[in-house]
Amino acid sequence: MSLHQFLLEPITCHAWNSDRTQIAISPNNHEVHIYKKSGNQWVKTHELKEHNGHITGIDWAPKSDRIVTCGADRNAYVWSQKEGVWKPTLVILRINRAATFVKWSPLENKFAVGSGARLISVCYFESENDWWVSKHIKKPVRSTILSLDWHPNNILLAAGSCDFKCRVFSAYIKEVEEKPGPTPWGSKMPFGAVLAEFGGAGGGGWVHSVSFSASGNRLAWVSHDSTVTVVDSSKTASPSQLKTEFLPLLSVMFVSENSLVAAGHDCCPMLFRCDDGGALTFVSKLDLPKQSIQRNISAMERFRNMDKRATTEDRNTALDTLHQNSITLEASIQGLRIMLAVERCAASDGGRESSCLNSVRSHGRTALGSVATSLKPHKMEDFYLFTHSSRSSPQDLTVISEPLVPQTPSWFVSNI
Repeated sequence: MSLHQFLLEPITCHAWNSDRTQIAISPNNHEVHIYKKSGNQWVKTHELKEHNGHITGIDWAPKSDRIVTCGADRNAYVWSQKEGVWKPTLVILRINRAATFVKWSPLENKFAVGSGARLISVCYFESENDWWVSKHIKKPVRSTILSLDWHPNNILLAAGSCDFKCRVFSAYIKEVEEKPGPTPWGSKMPFGAVLAEFGGAGGGGWVHSVSFSASGNRLAWVSHDSTVTVVDSSKTASPSQLKTEFLPLLSVMFVSENSLVAAGHDCCPMLFRCDDGGALTFVSKLDLPKQSIQRNISAMERFRNMDKRATTEDRNTALDTLHQNSITLEASIQGLRIMLAVERCAASDGGRESSCLNSVRSHGRTALGSVATSLKPHKMEDFYLFTHSSRSSPQDLTVISEPLVPQTPSWFVSNI
């Protein structure tokens, strides 16, 4: 087990650099702290202070080594390191509500910012004025943007919003890229064109997360009505939707062309499979319940429980899953995936609340696909769980890993 204390404040968002030797975190305020790994410790090397509102999103470009941040102050900044110092460049977002989500494009020549202003700002660098400018995608968005994901071709952009809709837009910027070729999603792609729109027909819920597959032909999203939906652009069939029996899912990602992992309020990553025919099925949970240990309680403990809890049982409030928190967010880092969990848990002094954070990192995009098919041997992969919980102290970071063995996952603790 690797445990590191960052700060006393909760961690609200974070991003890794390309080789995962540095991490940028926001301690629930307007600052970004950058830590660098030194041996088995994480040492703070920089503090980025430019926002005057809570930071809501961080993304670290793996190739250009630039950081983009957005916040509740309706601003975004692109940070570049020059002579060992991180310097910000203001992004002209032109929004009147808080920014909610930010994500670099695959080629890192632009990025998209979602906001509560019912629009998406697609930002690119204007060298003549030495600043980042934006173009807005407004119609037909009717509510806050909750999630974004780029198509591998660097042109198409998927967005999930609070109006129960999942849409695919064209984010083609003629100033920075060549005219795109046709795709299964469409051939004519002027900026802001709606190439596809799904959901909202008398049902559904907030679209919490969207994800393109590696080929870009498939798009998955999860909604607040506990559904998982996959659509294949290469086929004319309607989207495949699975109504699950679980609590609402808050994050989703493709781990192979036919397999995806979703997680949410059930505090457990779950594996789904979409076959070539489009049928979507639930495969298994990736977190086996812990073995409960029954112990005999003394007569003194029994009377103490009756006095304090009005029961004679020694009840354990911990969940059966290794995750004690809702998994709410995921981010992609050069083929790696991180799932971030935030929990509200009461402190022992009578009701104060503090945020907790978990994140899961998977080495390789096909490891979970091997678990889904179980048809051939695969290379042993590690599944890392980063736990930040106030159950011990709110600034602790614990690292645990799981070998992804087909059908027989088990948890063990390792040092990194």
